[in-house]
Amino acid sequence: MSENAVEFVNISKKFRIYHEKRSSVYEAILGWFSKKKHYENLTVLDDLSFSIKKGEMFGIIGKNGMGKTTLLRVMAGIYKPDSGHIINNGSIVPFLGLGANFQLDLTAKANIIQYGILLGLSNNEIKKNIEKIIEFSGLEKFADTKLKNFSNGMYARLAFATAVQADPDILLIDEILQVGDLEFQKKSYEKILSFKKQGKTIVIVTHDINTIQKHCDRSLLLNNGKIEALGNPTEVVKKYREISYQE
Repeated sequence: MSENAVEFVNISKKFRIYHEKRSSVYEAILGWFSKKKHYENLTVLDDLSFSIKKGEMFGIIGKNGMGKTTLLRVMAGIYKPDSGHIINNGSIVPFLGLGANFQLDLTAKANIIQYGILLGLSNNEIKKNIEKIIEFSGLEKFADTKLKNFSNGMYARLAFATAVQADPDILLIDEILQVGDLEFQKKSYEKILSFKKQGKTIVIVTHDINTIQKHCDRSLLLNNGKIEALGNPTEVVKKYREISYQE
């Protein structure tokens, strides 16, 4: 049995970036037949190969636009790589775009049930834990309120409280510790660390260097879609600072 939770083998991902806006159907037709190229292929992930061990907290850092979130979305199966492949040795719950499937015209309780099913929870599991989810979110007074009346913070808290009820082997986190107010952020932070104590594999994208150095077992620095550094978090953070100071 492999000691790795996730293995990346020569992963590459490109996006097409358009440079010209066409204001009419006529211009669009001309552009279609024109030999002139009105877009470029932007390489976001460039032939990445590395592995993440089971039970480790693995941090991904880098400046904005360097491919961090794209890497998580490829890992979650949201994006398909253009080349290469990923081996996932365990179930995954991505904490990305939390609540994306919430329905604004449904109540908080109804959305918990619907979202929980999408996360792979059974009806019985959801109904058994629904009160605990509401309590964790701190939204007891709004359990029967439609989500269209929620603030962004309330929305995020409900989504996080529902998602953490899943029991995955691998958690993918994209700056999720910033949801809600300071009190809820602390509660979320402690919940994530409790998953680490249970031996779950946690992959986190964050700009919080302190989190990387204090809690991560290893870290990866992405720079223009390539691996700039990989290994000891303190050394990776040092390299990150060197790159930042050079520019």
